[in-house]
Amino acid sequence: MTIQGPLLLVGCGKMGGALLAGWLERGVKAGDVTLVEPNQAAVAAFQAKGATVVPSVESLPADYRPALVLLAVKPQMMGQVVGPLARLAQPGTLFLSIAAGKTLAYFRQHLGAGLTLVRAMPNTPAAVGRGMSVLVAGPGVSQAQRQAAETLMAAVGETAWVEDEGLIDVVTAVSGGGPAYVFLLAEMLAEAGRANGLPDALAARLARVTVAGSGELLHQSPESPAQLRQNVTSPAGTTLEALKVMMADDGLQPIVTRAIAAATRRSRELAG
Repeated sequence: MTIQGPLLLVGCGKMGGALLAGWLERGVKAGDVTLVEPNQAAVAAFQAKGATVVPSVESLPADYRPALVLLAVKPQMMGQVVGPLARLAQPGTLFLSIAAGKTLAYFRQHLGAGLTLVRAMPNTPAAVGRGMSVLVAGPGVSQAQRQAAETLMAAVGETAWVEDEGLIDVVTAVSGGGPAYVFLLAEMLAEAGRANGLPDALAARLARVTVAGSGELLHQSPESPAQLRQNVTSPAGTTLEALKVMMADDGLQPIVTRAIAAATRRSRELAG
């Protein structure tokens, strides 16, 4: 994996750190990376490998010209860093943002109409190399720049593109928040086990291992989720009785559909 020119990572929290770790594992040289991160503890390991660390955008050398700037700060903090970044928005420099709710128009307003920018929405399984990132390119992004953005996000999992930026709100609701829904399922399975008499520790373990193992089976199997579900479900068996409740007209599907619609609306509100 190679990136042509210096790479600037603004923000090195959990997602930024996961991305950087993935890049280094795939051959990006630490010496080609500059980190903007005030939390020294978050970047000490990367600095030890040769990455340059500065506490703020204003601390970057006046003549610093990155080939790619990845914005990995929290959306609510973006206003503090986007202004000083304007001097880096030069022809040929690609900006890549993973900030939820911050639109292409937002960045063009703050960094200039000629900005070349790709938005990406990753999710937290990126921390273990199993993330899902969906990207959308703004005006003027070349094919080579699209490939560079995809290469960086692919270091932590799978990627896909959309051409309609509005779909990023739905992506945020489905895969961006999706891990939280899966973790909630594990919590609910454990609670249901406890409610039916299992010891706390065993209920928690059964739920955790079952959800993790099922996810890995889904990852490795060529079969559809529906087929995998059917493989577990014996006629007139216990699983079928549970699924009758979960798949009823007032079961899980309408709840999940309403939940995704609510998250999508909130994403659009934040963007506005």
